[in-house]
This record gives sequence, C-alpha cells and structure tokens, in this order.
Amino acid sequence: MSAAAPAGGVLAGVRVVEVAGLGPGPFAAMLLSDMGADVLRIDRPDDPEAADYNAAEELNLVNRGRSSVRIDLKSPEGRARFLAVAARADVLIEGYRPGVMERLGVGPDECAAVNPGLVFVRITGWGQRGPLAQTAGHDANYIALAGLLGLLGPHGGTPSIPLNLLGDYASGSLMAVIGALGALVERGRSGRGQVVDTAIVDGAALLTTFVHGQRLAGRWEERGTNFLDGGAPYYNLYETADERHIAFGAIEDRFFAEFLAVAGVDPAPFADRRDPDRWPAMRARLAEIFRSRTRDAWRDLFAHTDGCVTPVLDVHEVLDEPHLSARGVLAESHGLRQPQPAPRFSRTPSAVQGLPCLTGDGGDETLARWGIGG
Repeated sequence: MSAAAPAGGVLAGVRVVEVAGLGPGPFAAMLLSDMGADVLRIDRPDDPEAADYNAAEELNLVNRGRSSVRIDLKSPEGRARFLAVAARADVLIEGYRPGVMERLGVGPDECAAVNPGLVFVRITGWGQRGPLAQTAGHDANYIALAGLLGLLGPHGGTPSIPLNLLGDYASGSLMAVIGALGALVERGRSGRGQVVDTAIVDGAALLTTFVHGQRLAGRWEERGTNFLDGGAPYYNLYETADERHIAFGAIEDRFFAEFLAVAGVDPAPFADRRDPDRWPAMRARLAEIFRSRTRDAWRDLFAHTDGCVTPVLDVHEVLDEPHLSARGVLAESHGLRQPQPAPRFSRTPSAVQGLPCLTGDGGDETLARWGIGG
C-alpha cells in the first residue's frame, strides 16, 4: 500500500492517530480517513496472531485508507516514539479500558504535555467512570443495558441482535467522530484540545430519545405493539410468495391509499386503520395480500410509486440494485467493490484513500511525512 498523503476531502491536512483495537475505533478511523484525514494506526509489535490476521485483513474494508506502524508502548523507547507521534497529531483515538493508557504512560495528560491542541478520543462500552467502567462487555451488552436492544424484535418474542451496527458503529464510532469534529471546531476558537469520552452505552441511550418522548407522552407500549416497531400493520415486514420479504412503510394516509390503488386491494378492511384494536385483522389481510406475489414482482409493481413497498435485499443483492448502482453507493475503489464514503460533499468530496491496511504497512513513510525520523 502507498503511504502517500490523502488527496482532498474536508479533513485534508488533519492527522489522526488510531491506537489499534476492535469494533468502534477502526470504523471511526475509517470515516475520518474517507473524509481526507491522514490516519496512522499504532499496532503492537508482539501480537502473536498478527500473521493470521494479515491473511484475512486484506479484505477487512473497515481498515481501509490508513497506514500502520508497530510501537511497543510497554518500553520507554516505544512510549517516547508514541508521544512524538501524538505531538504531531490533531486527533487520537483509543479504545482501551479506562486507565490503560495512563498506566502505559501515554494518557491524556502525557499527550497534552507534548501537544496541548490534541483531541484525545476515548471509546469504551461503559464509559470512563461508573460502576461498570472496568467490566468487560460487547455490543449486545451495552445496547441491552441502554434499553435499545429491548426495543427490537417481535412482541412476546426474543429481542433481535442488530449485528454490531447499532452499538459499536452507531453508538460508538459515529459518536466518536461527531465528538472529534466538534472538538476540532472548538479548538479553532480556543487553541486547546480536550478529551472526548465516548461510551457506547451513552450513545445507545441517546438513540432512544424519540422513544422516551413517546413514553413520556403515554404513546409507547410493549415491544412490537407500537407504530414503528412492527406493531402497526402499515409499517411492517411481510413474507412473499417465494418466501422472501417485503418492507412496507405506508404510514401516511396518502401513501397507504396509493398502495391500495396500485395493488388493486379493496380498502374496506382497512377503514379506521389507526385503531390498534383493528391491527391484528389488518395485518392478517396484508399478509395474505403480500403472499400473492413474489418479492421481485412486488418490487416491479411498486417501482416509481409512493406505495412504500421495497424488497428486503440480502447483502450480496445490493451490488446490482439499480438505485444504489445509479448513485454509486457501492463501487470499485482500489480494485475492491465496497461501500463508498458518506455523506457527500459538493466541493471537497470524500474518497476511499487506500486498500485495507495490514500491520506495519506504510507507517514509516507516514512518520517521515509527519516529520518524525526513525
């Protein structure tokens, strides 16, 4: 991989240090790289699984667009080298348990001493303090305690785990990036950096703000009985004739009316459709209707309409989906077909800056570019 400086982007010229980890940290670093930041990952030199990782990491798209250097943070020489890197950086991202960076001698205080303008982003599951701060956990644990996981899944059934998308990425990575960008803006006024405490449990709770508002208004009941969680028949998933699925989202009256018209469905059974007491019967009727055609037949019937009927695609099917293809949502970058950066900027577009980074790949060139000698 080339360690050339990233070209363009809204974060061109911003230097980011990523302390190697799993989950939200790498995705946050990817987002910053996509926007043009120059990202250097710090890897351990003694990782016994590094060789095995490297074989698979060639296709780990989350690691795209940065370089890597091995630094032993447990040695005096390694700490000095790390602080030299931090002194040249704008943002540092780390995902260790609280206190680990301090024990290694490269915590916020040590980094601020060599770089008062550094934005020190800390990503953990439970946060830097609190009764669970030192406790192990993973994505499902954090969103479970925050009340987010309990919102997902069928009424009376087991909650559905949303991969690590809502915890690690939405509640962790995105919040970390928002925090980093906000701190950089504030640094432009004050000239000072600060610590950004990003806890997945905080972000997960924040994502439920709308639901808490509905709860306070007395408009939110048990999981799977509300208008946005699968309770309402007009906002739900339905099986089709070929045992695939359709997403149906005709919440507004005019959209539901268009659905009925396009599908040729008698509107009588759907009178008073806002009445929850009628929802079971309506849902059963809609289930019959959607089982009358295949998924793709429904897709074709409702293409370019406001009936809010959309096929539920498997992940490999999105590669050839016409709308996504027209927008280039997934496209080839550096020889790999992959999701492209978002959001889109009119003057300074983001771009995939390089292939997935392997341990030790291109780091020396980046250090030289940053003015740090060997």
